[in-house]
Amino acid sequence: MSTKSNIAMIASLVSERSRAAILTALLDGRFHTASELAHMAGIKPQTASFHLAKMTEAQVVTVEKQGRHRYFGIQDPEVAQVMESLLSIAPPVPIKSFKHASENEALRLARTCYDHVAGQLGVQLMSFFIQKGILSEDQDGLYITEPGETFFTDFQIDLTQTRQKRRSFSHKCLDWSERRHHLAGALGNALLDRLFELNWIERLPTTRAIRITADGKRGIKEIFSIEVD
Repeated sequence: MSTKSNIAMIASLVSERSRAAILTALLDGRFHTASELAHMAGIKPQTASFHLAKMTEAQVVTVEKQGRHRYFGIQDPEVAQVMESLLSIAPPVPIKSFKHASENEALRLARTCYDHVAGQLGVQLMSFFIQKGILSEDQDGLYITEPGETFFTDFQIDLTQTRQKRRSFSHKCLDWSERRHHLAGALGNALLDRLFELNWIERLPTTRAIRITADGKRGIKEIFSIEVD
């Protein structure tokens, strides 16, 4: 499916609030059952199953079967990128409770955008990479520099293996909360995996928000010169 057809298809799907909530939940990059997604979206399981069938048919969502269970996830990174871009131009959802405000703040601080880091942490990392000459950007895209090759290798990211993945190596993704770009593509995914491996970040249940650990705050400051509150 081309990018243009993806935009039209996903835009039509997210015009329905329940489907938009399901797709937003799936931006955590994980697979979930229909019941789990129903709970996250605040709808009935039967309603979630109906919408998931529509999105699977449209090749926006994929399904994997494990025994008697069916697990749903976003079809591919391109779909996730289009979804994140649409969120960046959507009007903000009104804050109706302290819990909602806390969840929203956590998402803005640090979250996953499918399989890479987003939120304030994501755009701060991108700024660091550009300012330090680790990555270079122009009108055609985003590129790793020679110093960048050394930096990521020293950070124990296998660039040879990362380049072998059948997807974009590195590109910019517009962050919906910060209205700036964060790092996406295979390199963005490798960075997220490395941060998890170091236990610098950890997932939070039922949300895309990620928590930066005490070790993470120290490590991120030391390596990336980013102060995390």
